[in-house]
Amino acid sequence: MKRITVLLAEDHSIVREGLRSLLELGSDFEVVGEAETGRQAVSLARKLHPTVVVMDIAMPMLNGFEATRQILLAVPDTKVLVLSAHSDDEYVAHMAAVGASGYLVKQNSGQVLVHAIKEVASGRSYFSPSISKRQENAERRARESGAARGKPKRALTGREAEVLQLVAEGAANKQVAAELGISVKTVEKHRQQLMDKLDIHDTAGLTRHAIATGVIESTIQKTTD
Repeated sequence: MKRITVLLAEDHSIVREGLRSLLELGSDFEVVGEAETGRQAVSLARKLHPTVVVMDIAMPMLNGFEATRQILLAVPDTKVLVLSAHSDDEYVAHMAAVGASGYLVKQNSGQVLVHAIKEVASGRSYFSPSISKRQENAERRARESGAARGKPKRALTGREAEVLQLVAEGAANKQVAAELGISVKTVEKHRQQLMDKLDIHDTAGLTRHAIATGVIESTIQKTTD
């Protein structure tokens, strides 16, 4: 039987090592690559065309939302399975909106992860039981109330989302420009568009918004004692 090729996108090396060891215990999977940033995940997915990308949300340089969107645009046959510490409904809805095939929380067992990878590799979706239950309850309440479930708001463009993350991580305009391969003037334009769309008027506000919406983790902003 053909093995399922997997790309691990996780910024903590000890977690990646554990995931690799788990998946390589059997003969069903081949871990073809590891990415510690979202941008690296996109690059490796384009190069390796894995069957499944196991994607964390809180990735540096390019968060899991935008990395997933770019991967699925570039390699539409690849499936993305989210493995995150966050289980908020908004996070799940955002990842589903950009095309993720499944969503697991890190509290799930290794056995569940193995099963989920096989499911999404086969073209099916898989969500943690607790998430699936919440989705079913929300859909039932919507039907009972006669209200249609709205799609999550995704007002920012892909480039604006990239700029937002880099700004929130503390990059200056010149650093953002160098990272994205655009001019400083273009970065300034994107920053202004971000502030206009979000009705936020300073960098601190953009950072708070990025943390609140899962673009970055608050720990990125903390310094070591």
